[in-house]
Amino acid sequence: MNTDTLEPVAPQMVNRAPTLLLVDDEANILASLRRLFRPHGYNVLTAGSGAEGIALLEEGEVDLIISDMRMPVMNGAQFLEKARQLCPNAIRILLTGFSEVSSTIDAINKGQIYRYIAKPWDDNEILMVVKQALEVKWLQTERARLLEVTERQNEELKQLNFGLEERVKERTQELEQAMLFLDQAHEKLKKSYVTTIKVFSNLIELRGGNMAGHSRRVAELARQIAIQMKRPEQDIHEIFLAGLLHDIGKIGLPDALLSKPFYKLSAEERDLVIKHPAKGQTALMALEQLASVGKLIRHHHERFDGLGFPDALAENDIPIGARILAVANEYDGLQIGSLQPNLYTPDQSLKMIQQGAGKRYDPKVVDALEGALAELKNKQGGDERILTSSALVPGMILARDLVTRDGVLLLARDYVLDTRIIEQIKHFEQSEGKPMQIVVQHKPAG
Repeated sequence: MNTDTLEPVAPQMVNRAPTLLLVDDEANILASLRRLFRPHGYNVLTAGSGAEGIALLEEGEVDLIISDMRMPVMNGAQFLEKARQLCPNAIRILLTGFSEVSSTIDAINKGQIYRYIAKPWDDNEILMVVKQALEVKWLQTERARLLEVTERQNEELKQLNFGLEERVKERTQELEQAMLFLDQAHEKLKKSYVTTIKVFSNLIELRGGNMAGHSRRVAELARQIAIQMKRPEQDIHEIFLAGLLHDIGKIGLPDALLSKPFYKLSAEERDLVIKHPAKGQTALMALEQLASVGKLIRHHHERFDGLGFPDALAENDIPIGARILAVANEYDGLQIGSLQPNLYTPDQSLKMIQQGAGKRYDPKVVDALEGALAELKNKQGGDERILTSSALVPGMILARDLVTRDGVLLLARDYVLDTRIIEQIKHFEQSEGKPMQIVVQHKPAG
């Protein structure tokens, strides 16, 4: 019996070299195996019989056992069966000849061996098998350790859970309050965002008297048409913003062109005007959140029959939001004289739009127009009060945009009035010399 202690280099074991027990009744076999494993950093024990191997196992733990099958008195299968009882965590490997099949099966069943290796063995193979076997043992050991740690931590958590429910409840209430504040801040930010766009769209309208309020009216009507057509909420929001900004591409046009109806323009003037949808999209290029809005603006002068501009799209190739915007834009345009030299009444404008269904306009959008107009009419006055500034009190909510006589936007719809804003409205009235009609909701802000 010999013991060779080497410096540990195998990565599988922690703080010590793995211990191998080699059992064979042939000394030359043991010597050969010992020389093979010596350079690889293992602690090697050797035994010339099963009985010697049992004695070594009774003295201390080993990590891996390699045993020959054919040995006198106690063969490999018998030895590994006893070794399993003494050292159940050790990996067991059997060396066997091709003629020892039945004995090998017995060893597999009773000794629960990890692998068996045929003699004569291949050095590289047996080294690899041992390396992999030790990795398996390390993983098993680590798994057991982690399970123990987990069980201990679970027990500690049970102790910590005492009284935790109340703290969780308090924390939940704090989070709910924080989320409420965030929602309120987000809603306020959204309103400020839309108001900013309304102010921005008002810039182009300041250049032409007939344009005053056009973008806001188009936006409101387009939104109501989209609602009638049961479009998704995101689509409705984008269509509304596109309505506010649909003429932003005209900001670079000469003033003379803005006041002339489209059908009175010369060929050169028309060439300038028909570029405004594409210019409008380009103007919004840097604003990623308005990319979809820019696409609707680009195509709001396309025709359902494909004869529109700038891309001559037809039918469903035109974005649905642009088809809605086209109807809303031209319905209002007929009444303010931006399309025809004559001004049309609302009923006449509706009839003109209906006559263009299937040619200029999407028939489905035209069908939704009449219902949208009726809904807007019902909203006006239904839940609204018209007041002067002297009757305003903090907490009232604007039911409509507050605009000057020239169409300049002062405050957007849904704005909650406070003392500071009411005072500013009164000062504005004094400077203008005429009272304003302010439309507010019946119910004050809660």
